[in-house]
Amino acid sequence: MVQAPIVKPGDPARNFSIKDHEDKTFDLLEQSGKNVLLSFHPLTWTQFCAGQMKSLEDHFAELNDANTIAVGISVDSVPCKKACTDHLKIHNTRLLADFWPHGNVSQMYGIFRDANGFSERANIIIDDNMKIRFAKVYAIHSIPDMQEVMDFIKKDVIDVPKKRTGK
Repeated sequence: MVQAPIVKPGDPARNFSIKDHEDKTFDLLEQSGKNVLLSFHPLTWTQFCAGQMKSLEDHFAELNDANTIAVGISVDSVPCKKACTDHLKIHNTRLLADFWPHGNVSQMYGIFRDANGFSERANIIIDDNMKIRFAKVYAIHSIPDMQEVMDFIKKDVIDVPKKRTGK
């Protein structure tokens, strides 16, 4: 598969179906009507990736209150994801295995690092109409700022549509 260019705000979200850590299918189109945070991390068992996934879990209730589903995605396998959720005590956040075809979802979204065989560290926010609203790549050896993500969701994903519709 040829990698697509990195997605930009305003682009339509590209559908995908992949397994989570419980071996259950996550289909993006089935999340229509909710906002979705795709939180890509390179490899599960690094301190930065663990911190990123724990941050999603720590903000689970706040994201849920904002009509947002957050998922972690990496090229690791389902058993690897399961071991990670157990080890990190992640009980609410779904961790998705972009394992086979290898890195297919990260390639679709333009953030696969071909030379390394894994994705960039990135957050992509998709609104309830399946449009990209936010796409940001972070330094590999960092943990994305969840407050930045939460502020964006509250201000630009929730409040902007309310202002347009008057609700």
